[in-house]
Amino acid sequence: MATAANKRGKNEPEPRPIIVKKIVSEGHGGHHGGAWKVAYADFVTAMMAFFLLLWILGATDEAKRKGLADYFTPTLVELRDNSAGSNGLLGGASIIAAENYPHKPTQTGTKAIVIPDSSIGGTQQSSAKQRAEDRERFERLKKTLEERMERTPELRNLKPHVRFTESKEGLRIDLVEEADFSMFALGTDRLLPAAVRLIGAVAEVIEGVPNDIMVRGHTDSLPYAAGRTMNNWMLSTARAEATRAQLGAAGVTIERFARIEGVADREPYVPEDRYDPRNRRISVTLAWRE
Repeated sequence: MATAANKRGKNEPEPRPIIVKKIVSEGHGGHHGGAWKVAYADFVTAMMAFFLLLWILGATDEAKRKGLADYFTPTLVELRDNSAGSNGLLGGASIIAAENYPHKPTQTGTKAIVIPDSSIGGTQQSSAKQRAEDRERFERLKKTLEERMERTPELRNLKPHVRFTESKEGLRIDLVEEADFSMFALGTDRLLPAAVRLIGAVAEVIEGVPNDIMVRGHTDSLPYAAGRTMNNWMLSTARAEATRAQLGAAGVTIERFARIEGVADREPYVPEDRYDPRNRRISVTLAWRE
């Protein structure tokens, strides 16, 4: 039997090979693959954790829930000598002595939680209660000082120079100068005898209260002569410090003072006349308790 080569003519070209292309389907991975199983497993895990949390909240009381909260909010444990974590020059030793750490936890592994007396409003109620107590205390203090000045002949004439004002900082006691009364020698921080007696009377009624004290000096707008080293800023600050020192000499402890400052003529008592002598004053403020 003749082969295909023998049947082909001499001048006929060699036939091309027949190529059959087969496409094999990979299946329907989007529907029958495994990717969706991972997402579904994550969803089921999250739902299980959610329902477990609901069960814990429903099956425990307030004390147990607080214990769980403490467990999951640990504080930093106390640093030890080898807490630096190095093998170099320090050899793993801490560069700060343990007794010199600014904050030492009372216990390790847990964090104390302070809960207000009545939920969120507890702190606000406590602050409002303190404000009411301070206001009552200030009213009694004002009455006591006025009665004491009225009974004392040396102070009776000075009552018009003492003004009481409730401000955002606390109870402010203004010791105000006028044309016929000066607390300090002209242009200096030297207290005059009448001012010493007046400050002593103020000290007697404020030394027993728990509120912090702020002393602020004020001047009028009269400028110093050219070439003088003193100015109203320096003068108001020096007079505030002189008042603080006199209050201290009369019995007010140094720990009570929260701020001593001078504001020159920036806070006039009589804004419409910045040269009015009443702008020269000392403000002694009993601060609201926080």
